[in-house]
Amino acid sequence: MSHKRGNPRGSGRLMALDAVRGLAVIGMFLQHFALNERNAIVAGNTTLLFVLCGGISYSLMAQRMKERGTDATVFRSRMLARAVFVDVIGYLLILLNTPYGIILPAYAVMFVLGLVLIHRSTRVLVYTALCLLVLAPPLMLLGLSYFNGADLLQDIAGGPMSALALSPAFVAGMAIARFNLTNKRIAVSLAISGFVMLVIGKMLEAYVLPDLRTSFESWIVHVQGTNFVPVDEYAIWPFNVNPPLWHMLLQTAPHTASTFQTLIGLGIAFLAIGLAFLIPSKISVILSPFAAVGRVALTMYAAQFIVVWVLTLLGIDYGLGEFPLGDLIVVVITLVVGSIIALKPTGPLELMMRRFDQRFSSIGPAPASK
Repeated sequence: MSHKRGNPRGSGRLMALDAVRGLAVIGMFLQHFALNERNAIVAGNTTLLFVLCGGISYSLMAQRMKERGTDATVFRSRMLARAVFVDVIGYLLILLNTPYGIILPAYAVMFVLGLVLIHRSTRVLVYTALCLLVLAPPLMLLGLSYFNGADLLQDIAGGPMSALALSPAFVAGMAIARFNLTNKRIAVSLAISGFVMLVIGKMLEAYVLPDLRTSFESWIVHVQGTNFVPVDEYAIWPFNVNPPLWHMLLQTAPHTASTFQTLIGLGIAFLAIGLAFLIPSKISVILSPFAAVGRVALTMYAAQFIVVWVLTLLGIDYGLGEFPLGDLIVVVITLVVGSIIALKPTGPLELMMRRFDQRFSSIGPAPASK
């Protein structure tokens, strides 16, 4: 059986992908407005699911444009334009100074770096994702230390919210898009792979990492010593940076971006996508509300930080996690608002981004000099 990607215009496939992306957005709203013990699984994992869906959409867009015979330079110009747009939106949200991290600058960087891999084989994408799963955590910890204060470099490789830290999920999404997810065998394989990854990650978290962390952290203390001397921020580089936080390599807490936290998050993401594509078309209507949120994901993503900012200005406590059914209320509100916004063909930010990148992709070559 061929593992090539099927018709990218298949409505069922698009609905399932939008639904999973919408699920990721809903998880973010839960994390920011109603996090509690019942829904703690959303913390950190929804970010990886969101990025994975982004990688799938990125690769699908490239394949569709190639099938239509569009020149490769058009795709590159559109992705570069989208990177600029998303980056600007990200920094505008950062200016609101809410207590939550913004991944859009890192997302923009992945749009640019993804151009290096977009025309590579599926095997290269898979091997790259595996290598990043192992190598990205120590490299992003080095970046967190040595790129401190350099915002652009931090967006690229400076900590758990950087492009490098999230790149295993994005590249994995690019690889997944090469397969026909509407094929039941592919969807089942993806769901089973996710379940296995999740079980392995949880087993390591419960039975291996606690003792390994204790030994590793003792070794770190032995090497680095116990006396913490604050660095002089006015010293020349690299004497103005703190030592890398190597102990994070064995953590599984949300947004630590360790190999193990990423493995667990990707396991959940693979499982969610596989199950979404296994839902029979006869009952696919249950995906519609989630797909509506997914179609306007960028708008909804930005909206949550604006809501937090406004409520904070008004002195209103927006945490509903301890209220009876508070998390369910957040889910319902998110679905309703997303569905209302999705009544239009495109969400506000999605429309602005599309017009922005089309302005660049419609620019023809410069006339030859006479």
